[in-house]
Amino acid sequence: MSPRALAIDVFGTVVDWRGSIIKEGKRLKRSVDWPKFADGWLTGYRSRVEKVRTGQRPWANLDVLLSEAFGDLVIAFSLADVSKEKLDHFSQVWHRLQPWPDCVAGLKRLRKRFALATLSNGNMILLTDMAKHGRLPWDCILSAELVKRYKPAAEPYLLAVESLGPEAEQVMYVAAHKWDLSAGAATARLRTAFMPRPQEMPGQDPSDLKPDPSYDINARDFEDLADQLGA
Repeated sequence: MSPRALAIDVFGTVVDWRGSIIKEGKRLKRSVDWPKFADGWLTGYRSRVEKVRTGQRPWANLDVLLSEAFGDLVIAFSLADVSKEKLDHFSQVWHRLQPWPDCVAGLKRLRKRFALATLSNGNMILLTDMAKHGRLPWDCILSAELVKRYKPAAEPYLLAVESLGPEAEQVMYVAAHKWDLSAGAATARLRTAFMPRPQEMPGQDPSDLKPDPSYDINARDFEDLADQLGA
């Protein structure tokens, strides 16, 4: 059975979250170690996601968790001298993340043949704003917020099947992270496409970037994925 739809991870797979934060941060205050700030923001929100995912705290969407992590970083990186207006704007940078260079053209090619949806831990308004800002050609937006469970719990992937299938084999999940594919999508029996992003984070384990025959497709980027899927 050929896939009829692609459900696609967003952070790292479609958008350069780290580079976007660093670029905007440098405009805010030159003296800050913005790569370290960006890494700290990722660690801060992911630790909160894990507490929600494991039941240590009630459901909260990603904007809430990002805001909490940002508050810690404002103190840690001595940003109190920056105006509240500028800090408030910068705190919403996740709504303005820039796509990787291959994304828009590649997604437009894929959309001619397949339905395209996000499948992200990002909340609905965050993903909507990001799509508008980056001109990302989604047909629909699917979010962990809709089932109130964060990946790699099964519910977000099953949401993709219910929304785009209705058979799991009709949906291909595309992601840059093997934990997302192997611990989540594969267990929900979605087809899988691995698209490593070596520039997402410095010092990544080389094994996390290598093609893996357990996935249906290993692609360099969205243009290569479109080639392999005949789009």
